Amino acid sequence: MDVILLERIAKLGQMGETVKVRDGFARNFLLPQGKALRANAANKARFEAERATLEARNLERKSEAQKVADVLNGKSFIVVRSAGETGQLYGSVAARDVVEILAAEGFNIGRNQVELNTPIKAIGLHQVVIHLHSEVEISVELNVARSAEEAERQLKGENLTSADAIYGIDEDALRPEDFFDPEADLDGDDL
Repeated sequence: MDVILLERIAKLGQMGETVKVRDGFARNFLLPQGKALRANAANKARFEAERATLEARNLERKSEAQKVADVLNGKSFIVVRSAGETGQLYGSVAARDVVEILAAEGFNIGRNQVELNTPIKAIGLHQVVIHLHSEVEISVELNVARSAEEAERQLKGENLTSADAIYGIDEDALRPEDFFDPEADLDGDDL
């Protein structure tokens, strides 16, 4: 099906272009969301009549998104989650969690604006891309840790997935004597 795009859509085209898309994509996404019109003579005339209004509205949305991007771009957020010794989370951090974290900081972002292909399942520093507008995208850093103290240590570049980092024990410095008493009477004769 041929459609006229009413806004820029990534990997598809710019506003005003006539593009060929699959029927289901047009019927289920582009047309109901108001992102496109069917390409026919009446709709082409309608688009040309409304072009200035659409471009002005798009420019306004872009400038609003840019204001938010200037404040939010490059920010780091601490996410405290339970995790095992290896750094594997007992659960995950998904797009929904990212939206809740940003909402707690006063940013109104939709779940569909967060680009997180797979949920975060390990502690560490993770970059998350957020699409505020079709032409404005930013990146924020999520510092996923077991506690706020670990998050600070992680920011300094420390690896928190070893026993040394968790318990303060250097695994390589341990010797067999640290685990048992060599003087212990194993056969029980001296008792």
